[in-house]
Order: sequence, then C-alpha cells, then structure tokens
Amino acid sequence: MAREFDIIVYGATGFTGRLVAEYLTEHYPDLKWAMAGRSLTKLEEVRDAIGAPAATPLLTANADDPAALKAMAARATVVITTVGPYQLHGEPLLAACAETGTAYVDLCGEPAWMAQMIAKYDAAAKASGARIVFSCGFDSIPFDLGVWFVEEEAKKRFGKPAPRVKGRIRAMKGTMSGGTFASGKASMAAAARDPSILKLMVDPFALAPGFEGPHQPNGMVPHHDAAVDAWVAPFMMAVINTKNVHRSNFLAGHPYGADFQYDEMIVVPGLGEIGKAAAEALAKFNPMAADKGPAPGEGPSKEERDAGHYDVLFVAEMPDGASVRASVKGDKDPGYGSTAKMIAESALCLLRDVQGEGGIWTAGALMPEALKKRLEAHAGLTFTVE
Repeated sequence: MAREFDIIVYGATGFTGRLVAEYLTEHYPDLKWAMAGRSLTKLEEVRDAIGAPAATPLLTANADDPAALKAMAARATVVITTVGPYQLHGEPLLAACAETGTAYVDLCGEPAWMAQMIAKYDAAAKASGARIVFSCGFDSIPFDLGVWFVEEEAKKRFGKPAPRVKGRIRAMKGTMSGGTFASGKASMAAAARDPSILKLMVDPFALAPGFEGPHQPNGMVPHHDAAVDAWVAPFMMAVINTKNVHRSNFLAGHPYGADFQYDEMIVVPGLGEIGKAAAEALAKFNPMAADKGPAPGEGPSKEERDAGHYDVLFVAEMPDGASVRASVKGDKDPGYGSTAKMIAESALCLLRDVQGEGGIWTAGALMPEALKKRLEAHAGLTFTVE
C-alpha cells in the first residue's frame, strides 16, 4: 500500500536539513514530500525562505517522543534525518523506521553508535523490510563508492579484485559543519566514559560483526607515499569511512576479498623536508580538541559552499605491482553543499531505483551502481578512471 509521503525530511529547520529541503524543492517538484521538525513556526519560516510551495506539508515531532516519531515514520516511504549527534538524538527515529518498515538515510559519522544500532535493530529492520542506510553524506559516500568503483575497474583489468586500496585526498576546500563538530565532541566524551566505545572506535571491523579481517595499514603515521609521490598525513574522517568500506565488503560477501586492506590519508603539498614538516604538523592537529567550534545550525554562505570542492584518488594495488587509479570529485564544499545533494539522492535512490532486503546497510553494499548514476547525473560528482 502506497504511503502518504515519498520522503520526509526530518530536521528541516537545521542548516543541512534546510539545504536538503531546498534541493528537493528546486529539483523534484513532482515529489510527495514533507518537512518535519520540532517547531511548526520554524518549519513555516524555512518553507517560505526556500521558496517551497505554501501547501508543502509540515509535520512536528520531537526527537525524544517515540510515539510521535513512529506515527511520522509510518506515513513515509523514506525518512531523511539530519538531526544529530545521532548518539544523543537518533535512536528513537531509527527504531521507529525499523519497526514500521520505513527506509531511512542519515549523515552519521559516529561509528560506536552505529555498531550499537546494528546490534540492536538489524534484525528488526530485516523483519519489517526497512532499509536503513547510515552515512549518506561526505562521510562516507565518496569513499564507499570510490572503493567500489576502483575495484570494479580492477576486476575488469586484472580479472580479480585488488587486495589493497589506498584512498588519498588530493584536494578539499570547505569547512567542518557544526553537526560534525558536535558529533565528534560527543564521541570523544562517550569514549572517555566507556572504554568499550574506544575499542569500537579503533577497530577497523567494528561494523562487520563476527568478522576478523587482516591487519590494516596505519593511517595515523605521516610518510612519503610512492603511490602519489608525496607526503601524506592522517585524515580525520578515516575513522568512520574505513569502517563503512569494510562493512560494505562484509555485507556484499567480500567482493574485495577477505584479506582486503584499506586506508585513507591526505596528500600534503610540498617537496622533501617541507612536505614532511607539513605532514607531521597536520598529524598533530586535532580540530575536535578545541573547546569551541561551529554550532549546530551554523554553516557557510552559498558563495562559500559553491566555491568548495574535493578530489579523492583511489589506488588499487595488486600483489605483482600492477595498479589502477580512479578518482571521485565533488563540485561543492564537502560538508554542506555536496552532502545535502548526496543524502537527497540517496533517499531518491531508495525510493525509485533499488529495492533490496531490509536491514542496516551501507550505500556501497545496497546500491552502489544505481547511486553512482544518480550522483553523476544530479549531484555534481564525477567518477573517473585515471
């Protein structure tokens, strides 16, 4: 039986949620969708500010009201939620979607919470048919799909997958979101309270329950990488992206192999000792250690978002020394402009392009090919074999 709404955007009054609502308004006028949040007054303000039709349905539900969230979820085919930190505000809505068989996408980059939710709700989602997909923004879609893309090329070229892939961020212009900062601080506080959470944070296979994979490269040590002929330094989002890549491999039956190794690092400009010094300085920099950062709801101007971009190289290396290289590039700042488009298109992919069984998924395991096509056609991403 068809549901009342194709998509509900929960958190539409927040900075990123508003961008998602604006994107749907501009690009999908035929969509049956609704804006949802805590305050009807704020929803009305956002609806008018983004130029959405006056008849756009507005729904109110608090993140800590399970009954209201369940009633809301039951009205939609897909729920988009941008309300984080998810470890503080996310579980009731995820539980509601798992119970009502409603597809769900979020922007979560909180691996310990994700591991807990997989253990708690994967069976319920499978039973109801709910397709739950975490991490549908900059973390982790360009990386999850980038690995899938380069491995597909490796199989075409060499007849088998590469057991080793390197993700290397060659360029990135954009600011960290207030939501990302809040999630990072919440994760650090949770790990300080509970040593078992820290153990999940450092386990590359924390999102692949029951699977113990091979030793993984240490992405925390700056070094000169021959694959890019440059110094490389730790990448802050690798802690979540690498886990999602390994979960995709796990869920799909290990198409990259059970011995697959993967790491992510940032390419640092500069030759010789200059590059080394820059990489070592970057390795010591921890933006999450600051007392104050951008607040949830704050973000860059449209001009700043439009000026942003990113370029990620993936190098698939074979045991005999052969390799294949591919890139994923985005045309907006990663944390806001590109992320808003990616999560919207992920929801539309679940709505229109793929079915799949219920459960807690990754984009790379459930819908890599269909989502890649959408992102290239509509969201300003390019996937290129180099």
